[in-house]
Amino acid sequence: MKLVMAVIKPFKLDEVREALTRLGVEGLTVTEVKGYGRQKGHTEIYRGAEYAISFVPKIKIEVAVSDALVEQTVETIAQVSKTGQIGDGKIFVYDLKSVLRIRTGERDAEAL
Repeated sequence: MKLVMAVIKPFKLDEVREALTRLGVEGLTVTEVKGYGRQKGHTEIYRGAEYAISFVPKIKIEVAVSDALVEQTVETIAQVSKTGQIGDGKIFVYDLKSVLRIRTGERDAEAL
């Protein structure tokens, strides 16, 4: 089992969710986050004054998947969220030692 965490542009969330649903991913967690990478933020003008935005709004998606779905999940997120512009995001894959579904007590693969 793996935890796939992706940080993407906010306007790509619905497309990624729909693509993952078609793939067979049954659940995901979404968090609004802020951060920066190579783009180092940007400047905006508000009421005539220019100011720097150091942290850019992003969406973090976390999805637990079986080992068999890891590569398809990563490729799907990468293809759907790619705009070709700086700031498209990153995908991280972590090992999951254990999973427990609280309601039923199911563990590991059955809990996904």
